[in-house]
Amino acid sequence: MKSAFACKRVIAIVFSCLLPALVFVSAQSSGAVAGSALDFWADAEPAGLAQNITHAMTDEELLSQILMFGWAGAAPDALLERWVSERSLGCVKVFGWNTLNVQQVAASVGFLQRKAAANRFHIPLFVATDQEGGWIRHVKGDTSQTPGNIAIGASGYPLDAYWSAYYINREINALGINMNFAPVVDLYTNLESTIIGPRSFGADPVKCALLAEAFSKGMSDAGVLATAKHFPGHGDTSLDSHGMLPTITVDTDTWKQRELVPFKHLIDCGVPAVMSGHLAFPQVTGDDTPASLSHIFLTDILRTQLGFTGLIITDDMMMNGATEYAGALSRAVMLAIEAGNDIVISSSTPGMNDPLWTVSLERMAKDSAFRSRVRDAACRVVLAKLRYFKQENAAPLFPDEATVSKRVPDRDGQRFFLEQACRSITVLRSGTAFPFHPAKGERVLIAGPFQSLYAEGQKRYPAASTFYMSYELKSDRSNYDLWNASNLTGVASTFDTIIMPVYDEHSAKVCQRLRNLGKRVIVFSVMSPVYVLNGFDWADTILCAYSYSDFSCAALFAALNGEIPAEGVLPL
Repeated sequence: MKSAFACKRVIAIVFSCLLPALVFVSAQSSGAVAGSALDFWADAEPAGLAQNITHAMTDEELLSQILMFGWAGAAPDALLERWVSERSLGCVKVFGWNTLNVQQVAASVGFLQRKAAANRFHIPLFVATDQEGGWIRHVKGDTSQTPGNIAIGASGYPLDAYWSAYYINREINALGINMNFAPVVDLYTNLESTIIGPRSFGADPVKCALLAEAFSKGMSDAGVLATAKHFPGHGDTSLDSHGMLPTITVDTDTWKQRELVPFKHLIDCGVPAVMSGHLAFPQVTGDDTPASLSHIFLTDILRTQLGFTGLIITDDMMMNGATEYAGALSRAVMLAIEAGNDIVISSSTPGMNDPLWTVSLERMAKDSAFRSRVRDAACRVVLAKLRYFKQENAAPLFPDEATVSKRVPDRDGQRFFLEQACRSITVLRSGTAFPFHPAKGERVLIAGPFQSLYAEGQKRYPAASTFYMSYELKSDRSNYDLWNASNLTGVASTFDTIIMPVYDEHSAKVCQRLRNLGKRVIVFSVMSPVYVLNGFDWADTILCAYSYSDFSCAALFAALNGEIPAEGVLPL
């Protein structure tokens, strides 16, 4: 066979230490897919092969196939290796605390995939991450820091959504990552939201749906599986489900006309996965059960009413939004499986005999209905893998570390992200300083924590001075940082024009100290624009860029200097 998946099959078998070559040759020539010859890479109809493999699995293999674990260090530890080698773990996740070296990420993925290839069915791992673009970028290092979803919402072009997703995911594809928990389709309906905020495309459900469709298509064309999140909608709350269970009190009709719209649209477009959120909608379900543990939301609504046939994946089960409701992590995992989730995520790797594992395994032995639900989930996971890995543009199982630097960052993407940032710039307030061309001898100060802000500013205004402040101006920061922020007004009083970014409530409060100086103040709103919507009528000019990426800083100064038109529209 000359197809891509045939080549992957040969590679997987080479690294297998369980099946002798004679068995492989026999299975290939006969096309056998039963008994000990069952092989993920067999040339067989996917649905039937998935059924055959999962029918042959032990309870341990079934449960392992639907679990997804992360690891804490720069490389996978011995415990995670044991889960893959001894338990045939089905999925792993790359979190943001181990990704500064993208070559190491690629090496880690290849290492774990080789371990998976040695298991008896040769089933590869789903390797996932959160690479949404903008603020949430778990794979760091040399990957692109992009303008983000709300900047796409400001430009309003589906092509910006498509190409943003394409280049973001082409980078992680090079590292062997095959699943991305994006796009975020939560609406920016609660302006006090700090957990969603600029991760959203905006407040309009129809526009969000169309941009999310384009984003998902870009992901697919880059060879990475998309995951719409966080079902049934995280946007109408200021609470963070990492710390507690948010309760969203909208009624069923409002939810259907608002939060549900982009999810339904993506389901109709064939999105391969949906992430369930730790969110309570009591007026929809009649109780405070988190959606991630709710049979009503996941089985009755998502599966039956909406006809979703793809994978349902939990948000991290280590989040308090799930565990506090269930009382224990092990019970939360069981409830998540019963509710209809097909993959259950834990950000840390549990011990081999952790209750997360033993309690569900014991339940499988005693409860045939629960075992059937686990097998159904495992079959859905295996089928999704068969369909994904046996296509031409699937992410490499064993990425070539030597070529990573040629693909990350994506060179074409760098040019696109600057163009995207330019299209997003929004004029919130236009005064005497727009466009800004300093008079001869005018003293200009650029204040803030971003080095690219200084670099891009001094390209246009080479005589400008700079003033550094810490990124986080909170009460628990060092005395120096707090003194430095307080000292801004004293320094700024000696300048004619001050340019300063506002990116959170603390930087907004610091910027407010400039209002009584009688100076011209230009405010750059980066991240969420909500911090400058009220109380900044004294500022001369306010430009929104929605991100502090290098691309956004360059676009801000290009717009301020009149080099490009600022045509973005506030997406709130």
